Amino acid sequence: MKRAFTNATLLDGSEAMEPQPGFTVVTDGQTITAVAPDGEADLTGCEVTDLGGRYLLPGLVNLHVHIPANGRPRKKPMDAKKIVRVATANKLTRKYVEHMYKTYVRTQLHSGVTTMRTVGGVENYDTWVRDLIEAGKVEGPRILAGNMAVSVPDGHMAGSLAYEATTPEEAAAFVGRIAQDKPDLIKLMITGGVLDATEKGEPGVLKMAPDLVKAACDEAHRLGYTVAAHVESPEGVRVALENGVDTIEHGALPDERIINLFRERGAAHVATLSPALPYALFDPAVSHASEMERYNGQIVFDGIVACAKACLAAGIPVGLGTDTGCPYVTHYDMWREVNYFRTYCDVTPAFALYTATKRNAQIAGLGEVTGSIEPGKGADMIVVAQNPLEDLSRLRQLDAVVARGRMIDRPVVKKMPQVEAELDKFL
Repeated sequence: MKRAFTNATLLDGSEAMEPQPGFTVVTDGQTITAVAPDGEADLTGCEVTDLGGRYLLPGLVNLHVHIPANGRPRKKPMDAKKIVRVATANKLTRKYVEHMYKTYVRTQLHSGVTTMRTVGGVENYDTWVRDLIEAGKVEGPRILAGNMAVSVPDGHMAGSLAYEATTPEEAAAFVGRIAQDKPDLIKLMITGGVLDATEKGEPGVLKMAPDLVKAACDEAHRLGYTVAAHVESPEGVRVALENGVDTIEHGALPDERIINLFRERGAAHVATLSPALPYALFDPAVSHASEMERYNGQIVFDGIVACAKACLAAGIPVGLGTDTGCPYVTHYDMWREVNYFRTYCDVTPAFALYTATKRNAQIAGLGEVTGSIEPGKGADMIVVAQNPLEDLSRLRQLDAVVARGRMIDRPVVKKMPQVEAELDKFL
């Protein structure tokens, strides 16, 4: 269906975007065909939606999602390996996994995420739900799917959302195995994280040896895939970049060598402030984090911020993702990650919004497809009542979502009151 959005105040997704009132955006169904001042676009055959001056901007792009978890707070660590084993045990439990996937991708879409990148999921369900969305059978965002990741024994998410490689040959073989389901990228778990740490002051311990990293990257690149890597220590970032990783997920305090490696590799940093914030800043009585977890959480949080700031200062691309699935990180809170980026990384609201839209799309390899409002791009947009550049929290309540031309009016998502109450303290 051809559709025209008239009387829009346009925020186009560019780096220095400013509100442009009185604009019309025309779509031919899935693609934007015209962006022009009101009265100058051809509306022949269009269903016209008068936005009444409301703000029209690109849909959000979430670069770091684990679909099969909802971010519900928990009082004690979960046994992820056991949970996945039970969830995939039989037809009945697999039906629940399918239901969960369909529900959570819908939540992402209705919260304004029109494109997302998955970086570790159960078996091949990421590509499964991606293909259902592409076929129009399930409602959800455009998905770049990662499926299972590659880890090592006792590594991050080993045996649950990641295979366990013990040799370079096994690491390469697991990449080939993942590639059989035609994902869009390969994910490596190179270091541990806050919950993997066994000592205070040592989060992000290197788990995957450099030769395994190189073997996995070489095979992924040979097959035409980019490689994203979970790393939460300076050593992990260095090993990842030296051996071929394309995007550093999370990050850590960088030195000059690391910044130079980013440049040499043409790599990007994907900041994920949402999962570290509860461990670092919440009252332990609320987060249920131990003293060690809170201390290590602060190191990781500060490291992500420092990495993002240093990369921005050096002209290295920085993107945003929520790490949805971690405690207090839901499928509907990408807007919070945008707000954290503005607050803790000292960028302007316009730059934060640009990062979550056009810049994220570029980092994902979809810069020619989505991320901004201009002719030829996908019709992926959101509508808000008030100017989000004055207050980014206005992105939490959307008047409409447009995904590849299909309009969802007054989208509603089910939220967790406890999560909302605690996170709102850090707006």
